Amino acid sequence: MKSMDKALDAGFALLKVNCVVMKGMNDDEVGAFVELTRDKCIDVRFIEYMPFDGNRWNFSKFVAYKDMLVSIKASHPGVVRLKNDDHDTAKSYKVPGYAGRFGFITSMSEHFCGSCNRLRLSADGNLKVCLFGAAEISLRDALRSGASDAEMMSLIEKAVKRKKASHAGMFNISKSKNKPMILIGG
Repeated sequence: MKSMDKALDAGFALLKVNCVVMKGMNDDEVGAFVELTRDKCIDVRFIEYMPFDGNRWNFSKFVAYKDMLVSIKASHPGVVRLKNDDHDTAKSYKVPGYAGRFGFITSMSEHFCGSCNRLRLSADGNLKVCLFGAAEISLRDALRSGASDAEMMSLIEKAVKRKKASHAGMFNISKSKNKPMILIGG
């Protein structure tokens, strides 16, 4: 809490706090996270538990955003949906009168692949156009071999154009091979 206060005191306009919600582990804390937005300009983003290598994916731990929203509305019936930009990954909400807001990243229950414009560059120089896709392009190797700016742009453009309109669904993703999130970065 002290570091969040220091960040806000330092002038950060909106501080994002990500929380992966898992049934039986922290799903009973969703309301407390919403309360963080009462007096602080914090954007709490509840992330649906996603299957990645190394995270011991188990569907019984999955909590859909609609279930979290029902729980929040039980104690805050006036919750309002905020307008999101076209490429936002979170569905944003606010408790009227609270300084901050909260939202849901619904990668599993209501994917947003078709409007996602996110690219990830891993620490080892690989470009991923989809968090759940195994395909990567090594920008590091291209740079080290002397690729020009135009060639780099062409590599990135080709990767983006190969991006799929949707991921394979949580049950198929859980069976596929992908890096652990700690190696992808987020």
